[in-house]
Amino acid sequence: MRILYLDIDTLRADHLGCYGYHRNTSPNIDKVAENGVRFEKCFVSDAPCLPSRSSFFGGRFGIHSGVVNHGGLNADPYPEGKGRGFRNSPEFDSFVTVLKKSGLNTVTISPFAERHSSWWFYSGFKEAYNPGKCGNERADEIYPYAEKWLNKNAKTDNWFLHVNMWDPHTVYKTPGEFGNPFKKDPPPAWLTNEIIKEHYESYGPYGARERYGFSGGVPKSPDFLEMPDEIRSLKDYRQWIDGYDTGINYADLYAGKIIELLKKHGVFEDTVIMISSDHGENQGELNIYGDHQTADTITSRVPFILKWSGVLKAGVDNGLHYQTDIGAAILELLKLKVPAKWDGVSFAKKLEQGKKYSRDFVVVSQCAWSCQRSVIFKDWLLMKTWHTGLKHFPELMLFNVKKDPHLLKEISKQNPAPVKEGLAKLKKWHDDMLGNSTSGPDPLETVLEEGGPFHTRGVLEAYCKRLEETGRRKHAETLRKYRGKPVEK
Repeated sequence: MRILYLDIDTLRADHLGCYGYHRNTSPNIDKVAENGVRFEKCFVSDAPCLPSRSSFFGGRFGIHSGVVNHGGLNADPYPEGKGRGFRNSPEFDSFVTVLKKSGLNTVTISPFAERHSSWWFYSGFKEAYNPGKCGNERADEIYPYAEKWLNKNAKTDNWFLHVNMWDPHTVYKTPGEFGNPFKKDPPPAWLTNEIIKEHYESYGPYGARERYGFSGGVPKSPDFLEMPDEIRSLKDYRQWIDGYDTGINYADLYAGKIIELLKKHGVFEDTVIMISSDHGENQGELNIYGDHQTADTITSRVPFILKWSGVLKAGVDNGLHYQTDIGAAILELLKLKVPAKWDGVSFAKKLEQGKKYSRDFVVVSQCAWSCQRSVIFKDWLLMKTWHTGLKHFPELMLFNVKKDPHLLKEISKQNPAPVKEGLAKLKKWHDDMLGNSTSGPDPLETVLEEGGPFHTRGVLEAYCKRLEETGRRKHAETLRKYRGKPVEK
């Protein structure tokens, strides 16, 4: 058994050709998708990077593991306390540990653990290669590690190779000499100058006017494609989205090179290929450009492609799944036992038979940039906010994501029935999760007690001064009034 996991950070599903994007960003990934199962509605339980990979590799939602933030108490797993054995739970319960104990040589090529001080991530890996730039590596700096390892080991049996690329993550670092493959392609049609103008006059980190956190401007380098300091018009947006799409295309190029190595060594057909990400990326939705700050269908939805020749028929799975459900299904398809502590639920038999399986709803969470939980059910996204992340968010927002996939029209007032239904589902989920938790309190409450999400702590007054200096005094007054709490509609 050979398994390759291409883990491409910040890879938004609907910017891939195989998911219907109008630009040819992903020809190599698309070819894999043609021969595999493409999961249409795959969501990470917790975003962004650190909580997401904790959930997938650990099999547990953040409300159980404690990992929901990028700093503070909840950037680390809950300690196991008195019941901890000579070795801790990840040594027995992680996705990779289960593979290792089955006899696979488990290998990771990734800077993730160092970037987030997430040393638990290494549990289960027999070999670990860290390129050492903390997530600032380009694909051409990751690829040589994969090339060397595969040239030496591809033909051996029983291995799992995790290759982690970061090119779609801001700051977009695709080499300038690679060029812009999309300069003749129109940008996504949903965003208009009118929407951009509204965003520009509004506020919030990574909004149209604060392109890099809480200040204007983006980091510059003569080696990278040039990015606009602000999004004032569709011209700026096109330049910006070209950078993101080029990052995807650059990662896809090296994904193709890795796949070609499998073919060169004659093991492509015998290798299970997984392609996914840790989160998506808002690219104008909710006035967020190039970041992952919300519990919505943009940040929380990820692609998942699974090619498994001889086991799974190619096609599209339209069921509603957590990413860790798919992880559980993969273990069961390998005839391995899913750890009892996992929140991920396997649907391996349905998947193998090509039959439909879907959760009734999923709950997605965000506590690193804002404090939000959202329930996704039917055609609805109901978002509940406890801390806005210094944005103009009310407590409840409802969207019909089938009619309005880019979250342009908040319709909770006009639709009380789905709001009521969504709140009931969210309460049931919360009560069920805490009812079977043996770890600790609801981590969202802890984040609020610590002062809110990590990335917005201690910056309110400085940001208010910037708003005043840029002619947006009324927004500074709003922020000082609510101090991160949801605004009144």
